[in-house]
Amino acid sequence: MIQSSLTQRRLWFLNQLEESKGTWNVPVAVRLRGPVDLPALAAALRDTVIRQRTLRTVFVDIGGVPWQRVLEPDEVRVPWEVVAAPADPAARAALLTAECLRGFDLDRELPLRARVFELGPGDHVLLLVMHHIAMDGWSLGPLFRDLSTAYRARTEGREPGWEPLPVEYTDYAQWQRELLGEPSDPDSLLSRQLAYWQKELAGVPAELPLPFDRPRPAVPSHHGAVVPLHLEAELHEALTGLAKRTGTSLFMVFHAALAATLTRLGAGTDVPIAVPTAGRSEEVLDDLVGFFINTLVLRADTSGDPTFEELLTRVRDVALGAFSHQDVPFDRVVEELNPQRSLSRQALFQIVLNVGGSGDVPLRLPGVECTEQAVDFPVVRFDMWLGLTESKGPDGEPRGVAGKLLYSTELFDRATMQNLAEKFTGLLRSAAADPRLPLASMNPPRTLGTVRRRPLHLQTRQQSTPKRWEAS
Repeated sequence: MIQSSLTQRRLWFLNQLEESKGTWNVPVAVRLRGPVDLPALAAALRDTVIRQRTLRTVFVDIGGVPWQRVLEPDEVRVPWEVVAAPADPAARAALLTAECLRGFDLDRELPLRARVFELGPGDHVLLLVMHHIAMDGWSLGPLFRDLSTAYRARTEGREPGWEPLPVEYTDYAQWQRELLGEPSDPDSLLSRQLAYWQKELAGVPAELPLPFDRPRPAVPSHHGAVVPLHLEAELHEALTGLAKRTGTSLFMVFHAALAATLTRLGAGTDVPIAVPTAGRSEEVLDDLVGFFINTLVLRADTSGDPTFEELLTRVRDVALGAFSHQDVPFDRVVEELNPQRSLSRQALFQIVLNVGGSGDVPLRLPGVECTEQAVDFPVVRFDMWLGLTESKGPDGEPRGVAGKLLYSTELFDRATMQNLAEKFTGLLRSAAADPRLPLASMNPPRTLGTVRRRPLHLQTRQQSTPKRWEAS
């Protein structure tokens, strides 16, 4: 056995508190249209679980600390069930949601289970439910690539002949500890980065004064709902042009706009917003399924009624500093800062911004059409989570941005969140039309006006989540 990674430890503790809730589940559903070979798919999933060791890892409690125990291949029994889906769409959706919300006993269960719902001849939905302790958004790429390779092999009557992975997640967990060093060593990477975050987050607001509709409960239920939003291609192109002209990124434009919107809704001028990062600093980690994601808290200073361009500069400087100090796990930062704790809210931030690129379902089964299947997963882990996904054409041209604002129904009414989403998109339109206006003077114009067309400003790997599938 080996110690869990520093990020896994936090999720294990949280799972102990609310094992039955499924708050930290990562559900993914894929519609399969065509003659899918279900026995071959089941065998391929087991092959994939055996290949990706995090998916066959249980966590053993030793003295209140989780240790990883990787099951041997002959011990692996992947939970797999094929069921007939109800004919009624509402009943079918409720069945999928119930499965998504069922928790995991990480001490003895694999952090993955599968159900196939039969909708009719040649029509199925594959639902994979995983625990975040073994999975992040990036991981869905290698998971589906391995599953595709194994399925093709199984339908041909053979075992998959893939090359061994260069490293395993257990190697990463050990490497992470060695890389960071000891806090007692002032020259260690851990000590240097903790010193940065101590200075950067000193005096951060314990709780943002958001436009709450109800008092915060003592213990949150994590029940959430979604307000969708959309940016058309013209606005998408204008904003990418703005990013390029100002030496920033589209992520930074969205970050500045969200902070400005919250300030205008009464959140103050010191606005901490959390941003997930991929956490895969070495290319050898890219083909691994595992929990690598880290959380950075970026403070936006909206004081003094700056222009949007000036705010963008402030946001850029903060982001670049944070990305260069992203190795230390968020929970270690919390330990060091030791903010006022409460079971009712997340320490240091309550809002998450996640910006990702476009991407199709990366599952490829011969003769089967595989498309993303929407699933209602009414869970929010924070007060508010804004996810934005770019869509691009064959030549990288902007084709619009799809967004969803996930919010706590215990704190906010839907109308309040619809108003926030409208003000956010309106401020983006105003910024695209004239970013030199002070924030207080920015009102949504009726149209964008004349906007020069400029090439897409690509974001760096550190500045955005690389997959649309990211689960923060």
